Amino acid sequence: MSQLPPLLLGRLNHVGIACPSIDDAVAMYGRLFGATVSTPAFDLPAQGVRVAFIDVANSQLELIEPLGADSPIHGFLKKNPNGGQHHVCFEVKDIIAARDAMRARGATVLGTGEPRMGAHGVPVIFVHPRDTGGVLIELMQEPDGHH
Repeated sequence: MSQLPPLLLGRLNHVGIACPSIDDAVAMYGRLFGATVSTPAFDLPAQGVRVAFIDVANSQLELIEPLGADSPIHGFLKKNPNGGQHHVCFEVKDIIAARDAMRARGATVLGTGEPRMGAHGVPVIFVHPRDTGGVLIELMQEPDGHH
């Protein structure tokens, strides 16, 4: 049996929550939990989404709204009209090594397999939920300044 490349998950960076309206989601999190937006909504056209972040004590919530007709979030919202948990994101030290380790372990890396720029301005990949117990996993390059 060949040696698998090492992969160590870093910290949980955020939980992605798909929503039909970021404004409505922000209002709900504020009303129910007293949460406030730490990063106001901005468009991420390369991924077909509009995102905003809410800081929590040890992580973040990433609110994701479809941007345009081709957004991959439309399919999720069609199945879950009120929105819901979309993905869980972990940091990794080296996104290329993480991608290669996922492939070596038999997991499907979505899209072209090449990392793309995520909402935090660092490269990300997504691992297919059929390989991860039904959870869409985002792996992101550890941002500068994180331990």
